[in-house]
Amino acid sequence: MMTKKSRNIIIGVIAAIIIVAVGWFSFGKKSGDQKSNHVVTVGIVSETKPKQIIWNKAAKLAKEKYGVTIKIKNFTDYNQPNKAVKSGDIDLNSFQHYAFLKAWNKANHGGVVAIGRTEINPIRLYSKKYHKLSEIPNGATIAVPNDASNESRALFVLKNAGLIKLRKGKILVSAADVIKTSKNIKVKEVSADQCGRVINSVDAAVVNNDFAGPAGLGKKQTIFVEPVNKDSLQWVNIICAKKGQEKNKDYQAVVKAYQTAETKRLDKKFYGDMSKPAWDVKF
Repeated sequence: MMTKKSRNIIIGVIAAIIIVAVGWFSFGKKSGDQKSNHVVTVGIVSETKPKQIIWNKAAKLAKEKYGVTIKIKNFTDYNQPNKAVKSGDIDLNSFQHYAFLKAWNKANHGGVVAIGRTEINPIRLYSKKYHKLSEIPNGATIAVPNDASNESRALFVLKNAGLIKLRKGKILVSAADVIKTSKNIKVKEVSADQCGRVINSVDAAVVNNDFAGPAGLGKKQTIFVEPVNKDSLQWVNIICAKKGQEKNKDYQAVVKAYQTAETKRLDKKFYGDMSKPAWDVKF
């Protein structure tokens, strides 16, 4: 027969176990709120060495501060990362700007949303004939890309340079929306990859960054740089997730781990004035 003393010892042991268990689960839950130990896969396109270094730094911070492991999945073209996010094959992607996302969602019935900004890569107006914007002559011909997205961006560059005026109220514009030019400017539409190549046969050209270098265009030929203002907001690069996952704590941890002073430092080191961190810029 169990004695009163034995019964009290057993009850005490059970009570101690319950207290420890409750404390462990309470502490575990609190810790879990801070560090999730989850894996987040981020899709990017054609990863470069500088981008690899930047994301490695973000991954280190995400792991140490938030308990989130970032894994990078590299894609070779722009057609796949949004499909992969929408289908759930990857969690996030970081390769596009707002304008690209808007066009993709329109063509693919939505499903992908922006959850954080990264940087903007200002494009430039180049000339091999003139050294300053003020030297552009009356009746000058300026080449711009002929595809809808890039042409619109190039025309906003010319607008901000004071060379043309555009029809108000439109985000995506074309040459048909040029309502006035300050110097009777003639807009010449060519394919984006040819804008730099025709530079010798026109007075100036708006050339995408990917094609400027191969065409031998740099600071010496730059006569105007796209400003960071409300017109350029749509060209800010972003981190995107599947619709409905905007407040996912792990995904937001990835955004926070990217949007740091260290990222700014590395961006400046690798890209100079060709890139500008944009998450804390007011547009």
